[in-house]
Amino acid sequence: MEPQQALYLIPAAGLVGLAYAYMTANWIGSQDPGDRRMQTIADQIFKGAMAFIKAEYRVLAIFILAVAALLVMLNTSNGASPLIGLSFVTGAGCSAASGYFGMRVATKANVRTAAAARTGLAPALVVAFRGGAVMGMCVVGLGLLGLGVLFLMFSNQMGALAGIEGVAHEKTQMYAVVQLLAGYSMGASSIALFARVGGGIYTKAADVGGDLVGKVESGIPEDHPLNPATIADNVGDNVGDVAGMGADLFESYIASIVGAMVIGITLQSGRLEAVLIPGVLAAIGVVISVAATYAVKTKEGGNPQTALNGGSTGAAVVMVVISYFVIEMFVSQAKAAGHPIIVAGQTKTAFDLFMAMAGGLAAGVAVGFITDYYCSKHKPAVDSVVAQSATGPATNIIAGLGVGMRSTAAPVLCIAAAIFVANHYAGLYGIALAGLGMLSTTGIQLAVDAYGPISDNAGGIAQMANLPSEVRARTDNLDAVGNTTAAIGKGFAIGSAALAALALFAGYQEIALRGKSPMTLTDPEVTIGLLIGGMMPFLFSALAMKAVGEAAMDMIQEVRRQFREIPKLRPALELVRKAEDEDRALTEAEEEQIFDATKDAQVARCVEISTQAALKRMVAPGALALITPVVMGFWSAKALGGLLAGTLVSGVMLALFMSNAGGVWDNAKKQVEEQKKDFDPRVNTGKGSERHKAAVIGDTVGDPFKDTAGPSLNILIKLMSIVSVVIAPFLS
Repeated sequence: MEPQQALYLIPAAGLVGLAYAYMTANWIGSQDPGDRRMQTIADQIFKGAMAFIKAEYRVLAIFILAVAALLVMLNTSNGASPLIGLSFVTGAGCSAASGYFGMRVATKANVRTAAAARTGLAPALVVAFRGGAVMGMCVVGLGLLGLGVLFLMFSNQMGALAGIEGVAHEKTQMYAVVQLLAGYSMGASSIALFARVGGGIYTKAADVGGDLVGKVESGIPEDHPLNPATIADNVGDNVGDVAGMGADLFESYIASIVGAMVIGITLQSGRLEAVLIPGVLAAIGVVISVAATYAVKTKEGGNPQTALNGGSTGAAVVMVVISYFVIEMFVSQAKAAGHPIIVAGQTKTAFDLFMAMAGGLAAGVAVGFITDYYCSKHKPAVDSVVAQSATGPATNIIAGLGVGMRSTAAPVLCIAAAIFVANHYAGLYGIALAGLGMLSTTGIQLAVDAYGPISDNAGGIAQMANLPSEVRARTDNLDAVGNTTAAIGKGFAIGSAALAALALFAGYQEIALRGKSPMTLTDPEVTIGLLIGGMMPFLFSALAMKAVGEAAMDMIQEVRRQFREIPKLRPALELVRKAEDEDRALTEAEEEQIFDATKDAQVARCVEISTQAALKRMVAPGALALITPVVMGFWSAKALGGLLAGTLVSGVMLALFMSNAGGVWDNAKKQVEEQKKDFDPRVNTGKGSERHKAAVIGDTVGDPFKDTAGPSLNILIKLMSIVSVVIAPFLS
């Protein structure tokens, strides 16, 4: 296959992913949506989620157009192509569209998952997973379609595919094309950061506020319809963990591909093939992910985690096998054309590039299993936090912090090993391929991830619609697995961030520092950049955590006000508390009284609090990530290099710590809620106990860790790196 022909595989694979998403969305729409009460609750969640995302996108549209205009002016004044503005807008638009469409389907799949759980665990798993698969395939489909179309358009316009060998790479047309594609990645990263931070603030304001007043102070179950923050909490699951995570992995996916392209164009020889390999591998990964989704199923009474792990691991294994033949094809073509792929003065074989890519994929799978060990119920880490909850919130929090810190060691060693192997076989280009390897099957990885919030919503709907206890038990089972799959997804994103950022860092150094003395630690400008870069993830996280804390305070005060001032809510709360204390089901008359009281709860007010908090408070963290590298770079190109290195090191550690600590606290709470009088038959150690209250407090501390600040840090790392690559020509 000629390189020009291979290039068409990239947008073609994007269309395959979108076709699957369309067909699956139609299948989900045809499933049973449940009874009228379930549909009413689901409709409230759907309308709240769509209202927020439309409001968020209106704000982001102004920002995107302003940045695009600035990029056009800078490139025009510097003699570069103004098409980078189009590339930036396309990247932002594709990222936003993937989040929008994926979330629309997720908010339809939640109620259908709850309805399917009435008949069994197996059908509920299929609906929830396929709902997540729509999100996954929208991300990879739109990502590759946008990237492929731009690549074709820019290449044909500039004649870049006519052959570039023998010309200094910084003057080639292909170099200009890859520089333009960096704008596509920058647009995706910009949307991702604001979507992740904004969605995280929204969901955690409602979650923390609703849990502390509802579960701790009032003693009512999670997701109870009497709690006016419940709908806002369920809306938040979608805007934060579906749209936010989708935008997160969209930019991770694109950054890994573009990062490998950036390094490929700097090679001594074989640059055309080196640029095409990442895109074609990603295209093959889409097809494999689509096929793997049909393998995710379980028998009644089976373990959903096993089914999900089987699908994602199976896709990874098939990807490893096929990738060798894809790489072999391009390496052979380059050699036959008389310009073999040369990295750092050495001619590379297909085996060299394959080992680099496979090493990254293996490291990603290993990080997933490590995350599973630290965050899954009934495993040593979660068990230790449950045990230490017996003596109160302080020991619960100490235990969770300890687990989170300890959990950084093994993933970092895996990432370091992947870097070592990749560099040994193929230098910096190998490191870039390793990052791509981690995310080569993003379609199914994100499907597994988005499955979690759909299951969580299904459980909330089951609780609010007062479905039988066995239905809630099934949705709780799905939800607990979803907490682990979400943590695994974050682990993949963080690991790939380290590798993609390293590749982008090398690209920045090549562009901005060519002809200048290399960066050294003894250079004061580099040291200044390192220190400020190391501080950046902490300052960024502080802004995100502060935003959640302030928004949660507003939510707590509002829920307390409604419990205090709305007449029908107070006696209804007492009925629920009494039934919980007596461990009995509500009578039909009590259920009717409670249902009547829920009509007076001012749900819209809580949704408004979360919406306004997210829109106002997402600006500062996002602006920090965009402005800092620009200011630092125009002061000193070397200082900007130090800034990127410092942010990479501290950001990866902090992201792993926060994501895993939040995950272990969350599942420790769920494990406590399964317990009843297990240590002493006279003492309740499950729901409503002091142990439970301690675990809930730990979970609320962990919520902004794992769903706001932690997962946003990998975007921070890559956004700062890609901004640096985009502005590098102005600094050289």
